[in-house]
Amino acid sequence: MCGLAGWVNHQRDLTAYEDMAAAMTHTMECRGPDAWGLWTSPHAILGHRRLAIIDLEGGKQPMAAAEDDSLPVITYTGEVYNFRELREELEGLGHRFRTTSDTEVVLRAYVEWGEHFAERLNGIYAFAIWDPRTEELLLVRDRMGVKPLYYYPTADGGLLFASEPKGILAHEDAEAVVDAEGLREIFSIVKTPGHAVFRGMHEVLPATVMRFGREGLISTRKYWELAARPHTDGLDATVAHVRELLEDIVERQLVADVTVGTLLSGGLDSSAVTALAAKALAKQGVEQPIRAFSVDFKGHEERFESNVQWEDPDTPFAVEVAKHVGAEHIIVELDNADILDDEVRDTVLRAQDLPVSTGDMEYSLLILCRALKERMTVALSGEAADELFGGYTWFHDKEAVENGSFPWHHPFEKAGGIGALRTVGLWDRLGLDEYVKERYSQALEEVPRLDGESGLEARMREVTYLNLTRWENFLLDRKDRISMAVSLEVRVPFTDHRLVEYVYNTPWAMKTFDGREKSLLRAAMRGVLPDSVLDRKKNPYPSTQDRKYELALRERVEALLTEGAPVLQIVSEEEVRRLLDVPEGSYNIGGPWSARAVLERLIEFNAWVASYGVRVEL
Repeated sequence: MCGLAGWVNHQRDLTAYEDMAAAMTHTMECRGPDAWGLWTSPHAILGHRRLAIIDLEGGKQPMAAAEDDSLPVITYTGEVYNFRELREELEGLGHRFRTTSDTEVVLRAYVEWGEHFAERLNGIYAFAIWDPRTEELLLVRDRMGVKPLYYYPTADGGLLFASEPKGILAHEDAEAVVDAEGLREIFSIVKTPGHAVFRGMHEVLPATVMRFGREGLISTRKYWELAARPHTDGLDATVAHVRELLEDIVERQLVADVTVGTLLSGGLDSSAVTALAAKALAKQGVEQPIRAFSVDFKGHEERFESNVQWEDPDTPFAVEVAKHVGAEHIIVELDNADILDDEVRDTVLRAQDLPVSTGDMEYSLLILCRALKERMTVALSGEAADELFGGYTWFHDKEAVENGSFPWHHPFEKAGGIGALRTVGLWDRLGLDEYVKERYSQALEEVPRLDGESGLEARMREVTYLNLTRWENFLLDRKDRISMAVSLEVRVPFTDHRLVEYVYNTPWAMKTFDGREKSLLRAAMRGVLPDSVLDRKKNPYPSTQDRKYELALRERVEALLTEGAPVLQIVSEEEVRRLLDVPEGSYNIGGPWSARAVLERLIEFNAWVASYGVRVEL
């Protein structure tokens, strides 16, 4: 999947700054442990760290279209799943290829079609192209924003860019400053597109091509966006088309020159991906079964208690699915020591660059990804199906739908979650009511609407759009950062734009035709998965319910308060102690604002300020 970094400056001779560019690039080592390279010219340096997936020998980067550097040069991360079709088309137009990599196809596509080549790509990607013919830089990001890409204009008219903020912050001209606006973004769980939290830094918007030249930013162009279109297929045809799309998508995403597996929770989404992957491999004559990985906690089934988020344990369903599809099933079992391990927690913080926590989930996900990486380099995930098909509780809660804000805020506030931020004073101190209201209003203005659509159908189009462009990006970013921290490429079939376009425009009445969540997906998988999984209520990613874990967090926060900790820049000791007084056991509700998650975030914030040298300006 790789990592990239670079620097463009028309006022300096950058050939004298290779060491600095190399330092930026090497912060991406976890994203690309297999090789690295720099391409240098007077006004542009491109850096690359490679995770070899396709054409292990020939796909080295940065890659130039001509040996004399007279044509464009690319540093690229991601995968383009239709690269074979594009290569065939380009060969028909006279292009000759030196490698079998998708990187060279992307580069040649730009040479042939200019910046409008982006419309032709199907995949997850982020890349930078330097064009010496015009001395312009292009930054491009995939349609759904699966792969990250950040940029930072410098005071002297230059531009820094990287796959992650840490790559930019390694440059002497970038400062790790976070002001009140950045703190609002961290704690509101809004995930505003383009917002990078660090002052002066920005994230390239999904489905966007940005061009930078001698005078700075030349143009920003959206090459794709969700559009509202009438849905003309009947129910049976819709279910059949969803199935056909998913079969094609999963088969395409199995293409690699390395071993591919799946993440399997036992829920509908990951089970569907695992089953379709097993089916595709069998069709291709691959004898080795698909490897499916699950995570569990020691003693979880015995101590499990259902709550607003989790109805039942995952593992029995994951086992059933693996047996049903003939997968080789590996269960990674964890205990408190694993997810409290300082090295694990430091790695997660370093991976995310921010103290954004949904409890213990990030830590268990890291350990799960490490177990996968021991056996493979690529895994398919069921991420993003809930946002598209309407799987979350807030899609089906009348109060959440009608509450006039981001719908995922409602269930956590209702369960006492956001109250944890209020307890420590952060909700009011940061003005999060007003911030969330402003961001919500901006998001609604973007929603594509269908003429004549009204009532519940119109509202559910809004709710779906909010989930696809905000909440989903929060989760996709988490999955990308943590998986890439161990050099594992995670592919997400449910983000394929063809599926997104089709299902987004399917009426809500059809998406819930049987009175359940994700009706279309369950119908499309009928006969492929066991009925027990198809009829199971949606569960989030697993989280420990061990009370001893909660007590360990309390002890860590107590220890912080005796050290004059950096976290006391944003909360007082008295406020934190109020949170610690929340009755034991109420921490197991789950969600990003639960009392337990807020404790996690206070611990992370403390480490973040120290390890990144963050300057907080309230």
